[in-house]
Amino acid sequence: MGLLMTLLVGAIAGWLGSKIWRGSGFGLIGNIIIGILGSFVGSWALGLIHFRFADGFVGDILTGAVGAIVILAVANLLFGGKK
Repeated sequence: MGLLMTLLVGAIAGWLGSKIWRGSGFGLIGNIIIGILGSFVGSWALGLIHFRFADGFVGDILTGAVGAIVILAVANLLFGGKK
């Protein structure tokens, strides 16, 4: 996957994860970073239970969103969220 596609998938996955988690979002750059890190976390976590969404663009976005939700949940536990 090229750099541009990685950034696009990261941005969409981070945005989707923040919407599902009901966060305020971290802006474009923050969502890209959360989404890219979420892709790694999602691949690892879903690999532990031997689960895959699908191959391709949509599967990458869903995997990244799952990982982004995990990252947002941990960040909320560590740093506290908005009340």
